Amino acid sequence: MKKVLLTLFQVTVTVGMLWYVFRDPHQRQQMKLALLTADYRWVAIAIAVYLVVEIAAFLRWQILLKVQGISLSLPRVGGLSLIGMFYNQFLPGGTGGDIIKSYLLLKETPDKKAGALLAVVFDRLVGLLALVAITVTLISLRFDLLSQTPETRRLLWILLFLLGSSIAALLTSFIVSGFNLLHKLPDRFPGREKLIEISAAYHLYARHWRATTGAFGASLVCHLGTFATFLCVAYAFRAAVAPVDFFAIMPIERTISSLPISFAGVGTREFILQVMLFNLCAVPPAVARMIGLTGFTVILLCCLPGGIVYFFYRPSGATGHVKMREMKQEFATLEHEISEQEE
Repeated sequence: MKKVLLTLFQVTVTVGMLWYVFRDPHQRQQMKLALLTADYRWVAIAIAVYLVVEIAAFLRWQILLKVQGISLSLPRVGGLSLIGMFYNQFLPGGTGGDIIKSYLLLKETPDKKAGALLAVVFDRLVGLLALVAITVTLISLRFDLLSQTPETRRLLWILLFLLGSSIAALLTSFIVSGFNLLHKLPDRFPGREKLIEISAAYHLYARHWRATTGAFGASLVCHLGTFATFLCVAYAFRAAVAPVDFFAIMPIERTISSLPISFAGVGTREFILQVMLFNLCAVPPAVARMIGLTGFTVILLCCLPGGIVYFFYRPSGATGHVKMREMKQEFATLEHEISEQEE
């Protein structure tokens, strides 16, 4: 019932946001004009930039797997990464790709299931750490700009709340892990098993700090490359924005649109970019909306091969594809087993 209600909520928000984006006939005409007059050479550059993001994600994934003693061929690593990226874009919630990628990896490494799961956990964690570092830096540099108007200030405060929550969660996990407090948490403590996984990942990857530093650097490339992808799209629509100002806006868009309130951030992304770019950089609303839609389209095109790879992918320990529900059940069972072993 919870999943049904969440899906209905996401559908409602997505439809409402799309109606807001396209409701004005004059704005639709301006968006059409922007498409007709765009410089599509910049879109081609945006695609090339996002391919660099995908390569950095491949390298990060391979680094984290090697720490676990898992050696997969480059085609296998690349295939798993593409599958994860594809389903993170096309499944609600933004984590479905991680579950599918984890399930396939577990089938590839039946004798190293715990290590495979921890690699997936830390892949997401190191990405969050990199995003927090970038966001704190950019907000510090451009706080006055981002808080200029009431509209942009509201979005900035939402980001700061989410950023503060993320930092608090990270610090809590560090403290619980560092002082070995996991055994003092009640069995029914919310997120207890996830904390145990994160703690195990901390202890392992802290001992391999060179690899962890490399993975963190790859994460920086991933986030900054994604920002640059949207910047190239902005230049395609002849938006006169300074790179540092545009980059300061992107953490707000990336963070809020990643919340599971609409499908893949559709509508939410365009609304945020319209508010931020119009108020801070004098970008026409129609152009700002097209930047969001086209940037998302570029990412979809680059992630689309993951769906093709998944169709033909056959893990070593499986004979065919299984339902998402079965993947989640096996994933949850392994998480519980690991938490019991760590205790």
